Amino acid sequence: MFLGGFTVAQSSGFDRTKKIVIGIVDVIIYHFAILLSFLLRYNWELPERNYQAFKEADIFIYIGFILLNILFGIYVLYNKQKTDFLYLTIIIQLLMSVFIMAMTFVGRWFAFPRTIILISFVVSTVLLFTWRMLIFKLYERIDGTKKVMVVGSEKNCKKAIHNFESSKNKRHVITKAVVDNFYENIKKNMDSVDIVYLAGHIKDDEKTKIYDMLIRNKTKLFLNTSFENMILVNPNMMSIEDESVIEVSNFQIPPEDDLIKRMVDIAVSLVLTIIASPIMLITGFLIKATSKGPVFYKQIRITKDQREFNILKFRTMSATAEKDSGPVLATANDARVTTIGKYLRSLRIDELPQLINVLKGDMSLVGPRPERPFFVDQFNKENPYYYLRHNVRAGITGYAQVYGKYATDFNSKLNFDLVYIKKYTFILDIKILLQTIKILFDKVSSKGLEEENIIGRIPDTVEIFK
Repeated sequence: MFLGGFTVAQSSGFDRTKKIVIGIVDVIIYHFAILLSFLLRYNWELPERNYQAFKEADIFIYIGFILLNILFGIYVLYNKQKTDFLYLTIIIQLLMSVFIMAMTFVGRWFAFPRTIILISFVVSTVLLFTWRMLIFKLYERIDGTKKVMVVGSEKNCKKAIHNFESSKNKRHVITKAVVDNFYENIKKNMDSVDIVYLAGHIKDDEKTKIYDMLIRNKTKLFLNTSFENMILVNPNMMSIEDESVIEVSNFQIPPEDDLIKRMVDIAVSLVLTIIASPIMLITGFLIKATSKGPVFYKQIRITKDQREFNILKFRTMSATAEKDSGPVLATANDARVTTIGKYLRSLRIDELPQLINVLKGDMSLVGPRPERPFFVDQFNKENPYYYLRHNVRAGITGYAQVYGKYATDFNSKLNFDLVYIKKYTFILDIKILLQTIKILFDKVSSKGLEEENIIGRIPDTVEIFK
C-alpha cells in the first residue's frame, strides 16, 4: 500500500485473519439491521411473505455488501480517520440500497418492501458506523503510533517529514532523521524506532548491509517509490534449470487487459453519458447565463503514446483567463475561476464532457490525468521517467486522484501513476472508480496547487544524526 509517496506495509496488528473476522461481524450486523427494519416497519412482527422475499435474496445481498466494503477499502485502517468511516459507510449503504432495488427487480422478488430498503439504510448506517468506530479505537490501541526513522539526504528527509506531518492521521511519526553515516547511525538507533524509512538514494553496498541488519533485527522497512524500487514491483519469478530468475515487468498494461479495459470504457461511459445528460444540459444553461464565452472549454492535452487530443470540459474560468499569462497551473483560490465554476469544480461536474473523450478513444475512465504539452515538455526535462505515464491512455480519474492529493507535485503524481500501471488489474480500476465517489466529500482534493509549498527545516522534535 502507499501513503503519500512512500510504501506502507500491512499492519501486523490487524492481519488478514482479524479482517476476515471483522467482515463476518459486519455481515451479522447488516443482517440484524435489516431484521430490525422489518420489525420497526411491521410493529415488531415479521410478515412471512415479505420476509421470505428477503430470505431468497439474502445471499446475493451479503455478497454485494462484502464486495463493496472491500472495493471501498473499508478494512484498510492505517490511512483512515473517523470522518472517512462516516463517508464510506453512508456511500456503501446508499449503493447497497440501489443494488437491492435492482436485484429484487431482476430476481422478481417484488414482495421485498421498498420501505424496508429505506429504513435499513438508516439503521445499518448507524449500527455499522458505531461498530467501525469501536474497531478503529481498538486498532489504535493495539497498533498505536509508530515511531519512524527517516534515512537519506537532508533534502529528502525534510520532504519525508513534511509529508508525514501533512498526513490526515498521525499513525506514523518521524522521531529521528539520519542524513549521513547511514549504516552506523541506523545501527545505533534502530532499537528506539518501529520503522526505518529509506527516503533517498543510498550506495548499493551500504544499502545491502542496512537491509541485512534490519531483517536480522526484524525491524520494519519502508522504501520510497523511486524508479529503482518501482521497477521491481510485480515481478515474474522464473526457474531456468537450477537457477531462479526475476523477470521485471514493464510499465505497460498487457494487450488483452487493455482490450477489456477499452470495452468497459465504451460501455460504462455510454451509460453514464445518458444518465448525466440532464445534469449536463442544466450546467450548460447556467454557464451561458452567468458568464460570457462558450459552454465547453477545449484544450490540447497529451494521452497514450504522447499523442495530442482536445480535452472537453465545462468552462469554469473566464473566457480570457490565460490571454496575458499563457499556460499556468491552477492554484487553490484561483481568481480566474467563475462563481459557478467553483461549484462545478468542487462537485467534479466540469469533468462530465470527458465521457465523450472516452468514447472517442482519447481517454479512459481510469488512468493518469492528462497534462498540457507545455507542462509535459517541462516535466520530461525535469524527470527522465515522466514519459512512462504515457504508456497508457489518460484518465478522467486515477490512482493519484484517489490516493494522493490534488496539490501533490508532479513527481509524486508520477509515482502514483507508475504504481497504477505496474499494479494494474481490472479490479483496481473498479476500486478507483468507486473510491472517486468519496473524493466529492473531500474539499482538499478539489483544490489546485498551493501557491507556496515550502518545506522548512527539520523540526526540533526530530533527532538528527550525521
